[in-house]
Amino acid sequence: MTKFYWIRHGPTHAKAAVGWLDLPADLSDTATLSRLDDYLPDDALVVSSDLVRASATADAIAGSRNRLAHRQALREMNYGDWDGLPFKDVAKTHPDLSRAFWEEPGDVAPPNGESWNGLHRRISSEIAELTNLAAGRSIVVVAHFGVILTAIQHAAKLAPKSAFAFKIDNLSVTEIDHIPSSQSWRVNRVNHHV
Repeated sequence: MTKFYWIRHGPTHAKAAVGWLDLPADLSDTATLSRLDDYLPDDALVVSSDLVRASATADAIAGSRNRLAHRQALREMNYGDWDGLPFKDVAKTHPDLSRAFWEEPGDVAPPNGESWNGLHRRISSEIAELTNLAAGRSIVVVAHFGVILTAIQHAAKLAPKSAFAFKIDNLSVTEIDHIPSSQSWRVNRVNHHV
């Protein structure tokens, strides 16, 4: 069995759509970071998105674990022209599109950005690669809100809108197992706080 520990990066405190915008994480909550380090398997591999909020979080909890190179494919959804804009501004400039994007996730995309289905294809491909890379081991993946929702959607075979029902807090753990004998997935915990 391959055990995935999906961790959302530390908070950015941004009140905006933050996708590929490379904002740093606030990693001042050293008590939570220490509890995460203690909670995670000592022999796990650690990988992260290449965005600094995820890579710095991964570095903070890696400890003596084998730290793999950052992976661009683990980035948050690409919000295109909306990246960095406050949500209220997006709602003003693109009222119908932004409503459809959040209420009917699928093929709707921000201008010059990525749709939910596009994100799902990208992350599903990355999950397949990481499953092969970490076969029979534990792997800690430090990533983003949309990426973790996509991992849940992938494992539980959910519709996009159903995946949006989950809450994923900063520095929370979502545990998902890959069972090779049946080529199936099991979601064990979502948004777990240690």
